[in-house]
Amino acid sequence: MAWALLILGGVFEVGFTTCLRFVDGFRNLPWTAGFLVSVTLSMGLLEVASRSIPMGTAYAVWGGIGAIGTVLVGIMFFGEASAPIRVILIFGIVACIAGLKLVS
Repeated sequence: MAWALLILGGVFEVGFTTCLRFVDGFRNLPWTAGFLVSVTLSMGLLEVASRSIPMGTAYAVWGGIGAIGTVLVGIMFFGEASAPIRVILIFGIVACIAGLKLVS
C-alpha cells in the first residue's frame, strides 16, 4: 500500500510542477489553487509512504516519478525536445527507480 501511495504522490508532483508553469506569480487563482492542492497531496502522500519505506528510497522514487512525469508532460503537451538522448536518460531514471524498489 505504501508503494501505491508513493506513486500517487509522484503523480501529484507532476501535477504541481505542471500547475507551476501557469501560476503567473500566484496571480492566476485557478492554477494557483491546483498547485497548492497538488503540492499538499504530493507531500502528504510522500510523508505517509515514508513511514513504511526508507525515507531516502521514498524520496528518490517520488522525485524520480516527478522528474520523469514532468519531462513527459513537457514533451507531449508543451513541445519540448524529445531527442534520443533525453529518452535514453529517462529510461535510466526508470531503471534506477525500479532498482530501488527491488532492494527495498
